[in-house]
Amino acid sequence: MSYRHTFQHRTYEFRDLRTLLARATPFRSGDALAGLCADSAEERVAAQMALADVPLKTFLQELVIPYEQDEISRLIIDTHDVHAFAPVSHFTVGQFRDWLLSDQADTLTLQQLAPGISPEMVAAVSKLMRNQDLISVAKKCEVVTRFRNTIGLKGHLSVRLQPNHNTDDPKGIAASIVDGLLYGSGDAVIGINPATDSPQATITLLKMLDQLREQFEIPTQSCVLCHVTTALQIMQSAPVDLVFQSIGGTEQTNSSFGINLSLLQEAYEAGLSLQRGTVGNNLMYFETGQGSALSANAHGGVDQQTCEVRAYAVARKFSPLLVNTVVGFIGPEYLFDGKQIIRAALEDHFCGKLLGLPMGVDICYTNHAEADQDDMDNLLTLLGVAGVNFIMGVPGADDIMLNYQSTSFHDALYARKVLGLKPSPEFDQWLQRQGIMNQEGGLLPVGNTHHLLKYV
Repeated sequence: MSYRHTFQHRTYEFRDLRTLLARATPFRSGDALAGLCADSAEERVAAQMALADVPLKTFLQELVIPYEQDEISRLIIDTHDVHAFAPVSHFTVGQFRDWLLSDQADTLTLQQLAPGISPEMVAAVSKLMRNQDLISVAKKCEVVTRFRNTIGLKGHLSVRLQPNHNTDDPKGIAASIVDGLLYGSGDAVIGINPATDSPQATITLLKMLDQLREQFEIPTQSCVLCHVTTALQIMQSAPVDLVFQSIGGTEQTNSSFGINLSLLQEAYEAGLSLQRGTVGNNLMYFETGQGSALSANAHGGVDQQTCEVRAYAVARKFSPLLVNTVVGFIGPEYLFDGKQIIRAALEDHFCGKLLGLPMGVDICYTNHAEADQDDMDNLLTLLGVAGVNFIMGVPGADDIMLNYQSTSFHDALYARKVLGLKPSPEFDQWLQRQGIMNQEGGLLPVGNTHHLLKYV
């Protein structure tokens, strides 16, 4: 069916829901590259007005990618919880927005709602929201996950310690890990992006991480972010904690990554069988990013933000410990400047949280984007207010292996200090026992005799 809205004596018509969603999206370079964005600000407003009048039930009847063509579309429909959806089933998208911003939509209510709303519903309502709306609603969401510690509690901010090295040198990686630990980072995960996907190199790094964790009794989890097939290959010979995979919002995108839902299910069950968690069994770690479907020429005419939110349906199926939107990593072809990166990050965090996911954000940009560290400082502060579950901790904020700019150990300290946030409870207690932080979260002086320094 078509959708239309008359604006100042001009009627704008949108041939289907997919087109309407694309035209209603705040401008970004990726949608322009794909030829999907509105031709003018006026058309965008008309699309948003038309979208506001669409009943939420429509998204269960008109799919942006047909059910028979895409396994993610089938997943979304087949796992939809009608009972959870009932309290909002009579809303239009505009009414849903107003309700989300009301006091009626409190934390418990939003947690109960999550299984009943589809990615397209959430993407649609986000397109009608200002940045402050995205922050206000996300702040009310609480998504808590557990493996060896507890992540996502209100009042806490976790950090992925990212000690990448351009040659996977264990000594260089270990030095970065110790540096991060001494600044209070690492409670989300100590996660290495390997320079190669060699099974043997992955095993070497995993054994090093596990030995470090056990030696110092660190209540956290480790991960080498290898392809899921590599993780399956080495599970019987390496200490695999979290199972990692990049995912997208269309079946074709995931095919380009060499995965499908059945492969992820196999990896999830294999990871569970290892029984390595101590306080919980959330063990999947997914990464996403707006533009991945377009870069793979696999978007099917769907705007990049809606594609991104559809990827969250894949993540939700496997009860992950962590979901990370690497928001500015793909480049300015998809998110051109700091303003677009900030908007996309707030959208991703809001949409993921509303769908019941433990969202973190890699607050980042590539060196050829029209963005700088001041933009990232702004975004870090906004996400901290919005209650993001975790961020990245990269030595000096400069990833020397992936060649992009992210957030540093010092940035995480800043966010925790100015917003009154703490690490995960178990990790916070460990930091105090190690003499690294005090009860108020302040860093303590660490002399050159501290036993962690002897590791390197």
